[in-house]
Amino acid sequence: MLGADVASGARPAAVCRAVAAATFKEWSVYHTHTLVSVFVGPVYFAVQYFIWTAVCGVRPEPAGMELTQIIRYFGATALIGYLTMDFADWNLSMLIRTGKFLTFALRPVHHRFFALSQKIGHRVLGFSLEFVPCILIFHFLFGVDMRPVSPGWTILSVALAFLINFYFNYILGMTSFWFVRAEGVRQVVYLMSAVFSGALIPLAFFPEWFRSLQFFLPFQYTVYVPASVFIGDFTPVLVGYQAVVALVLFAVSEVIYRSAMRHFNDVGA
Repeated sequence: MLGADVASGARPAAVCRAVAAATFKEWSVYHTHTLVSVFVGPVYFAVQYFIWTAVCGVRPEPAGMELTQIIRYFGATALIGYLTMDFADWNLSMLIRTGKFLTFALRPVHHRFFALSQKIGHRVLGFSLEFVPCILIFHFLFGVDMRPVSPGWTILSVALAFLINFYFNYILGMTSFWFVRAEGVRQVVYLMSAVFSGALIPLAFFPEWFRSLQFFLPFQYTVYVPASVFIGDFTPVLVGYQAVVALVLFAVSEVIYRSAMRHFNDVGA
């Protein structure tokens, strides 16, 4: 999936490293913006910490989850968010709207691969300036053990969530090829993601029919599944589903991209 977008003769790994390094350096200049987001995770976690401590004080083990599991779950969602955060939809929409996408369409490297390489560089910076400080805050300020139960499975699950989030957002950004302004579409999807991904509340608290519906949507595979893997509440087949979703989204993004490029050329590019 990572090398299929590079023209013949180019080395995908070299291209990815170069773009990722350039993005890392570019965003390092604006490190103040990145450091501000360090406070978002702990504040979000603190709110969840006090809410669920109060809830479990009245009703122990709601939905079969102990307080420790719930606290670790929300800590995991905050940390995973730092590693998988993506802006491909906004960036692609901006390039299309301003006409700058044409310069990328003429390059030998597929824009999707370029955007993915950008995200890798951006999130490497996020790991050092957001993830690491945040996990230290959780440990020393809140006294929460944020070590994953299965480190290997957790790394794999987070990596797949990284790809799923990117490909889904890239598909979302491509709606700008048909809509003059796609902000409305993106806002609706953001709302659905907040509810269906398990970021606001673990999906275990929802009815069975609701959880069954999520199986066919990509949202839970970006937050709920990797967070569940982190706290050890998973089976390997769940990570397998993530891999299938990542492959499907990659294929769908390619089909839509080819259709979008035909449409892009038809309107005079």
